[in-house]
Amino acid sequence: MKHLTFDRNEHIYTSTAFAELVKDAVRFFNGTPVHTLPPPEAFGGTGVYAIYYTGQHPAYKKYAELNRLAYNFPIYVGKAVPKGWRQARLSDDVLNQSKELHTRLREHARSIGAASSLVVEDFMCRFVIFEGEASDMISTIEAALIKLNMPLWNTVVDGFGNHDPGKGRYEQAKSDWDVIHPGRAWAEKCKGTHSGAVAIVARVDAHLNQLGSQ
Repeated sequence: MKHLTFDRNEHIYTSTAFAELVKDAVRFFNGTPVHTLPPPEAFGGTGVYAIYYTGQHPAYKKYAELNRLAYNFPIYVGKAVPKGWRQARLSDDVLNQSKELHTRLREHARSIGAASSLVVEDFMCRFVIFEGEASDMISTIEAALIKLNMPLWNTVVDGFGNHDPGKGRYEQAKSDWDVIHPGRAWAEKCKGTHSGAVAIVARVDAHLNQLGSQ
């Protein structure tokens, strides 16, 4: 077979239809109802969610100001899918019946509740459930929302969504989130060298000053 001359442009996929589909999903997401964290009723399904802050923590007061009239500035965006989802081993029925989305939101509420410097009542959430073929969009929409909103706990303060690494793995460093919001019992077992609280808060201030000027 004859070897062809390499042309990078022949390998680039573009689709205006795909771009519009993502925009439509984001518009739908932003129009969904906002609930307490966690939502008041259990429900089935997988999907994408955002968490909003409205309290008076000194480091996050900017979010309370920005979200005073409408929930437009999430502090965290995430997705919830069951094990086996990436390998496409799960049927639509299993995905629809999964409680992963509600469970994930409950886990976040427990993390916040464990933190000595945060109050779970100061947080709200919204979410979209993706079913059937639409579930293939979960990671794409999560990435689009993070890129659009640059949520603080996704981009500057890492670790909010972390789980207990388990016995034998506590040599790793405590996450930035756990440094400035101590309280999760498993995080206190992490003995690695972590960032200092002063440096983390300085990055928070810089990020929120930029967010407020946009």
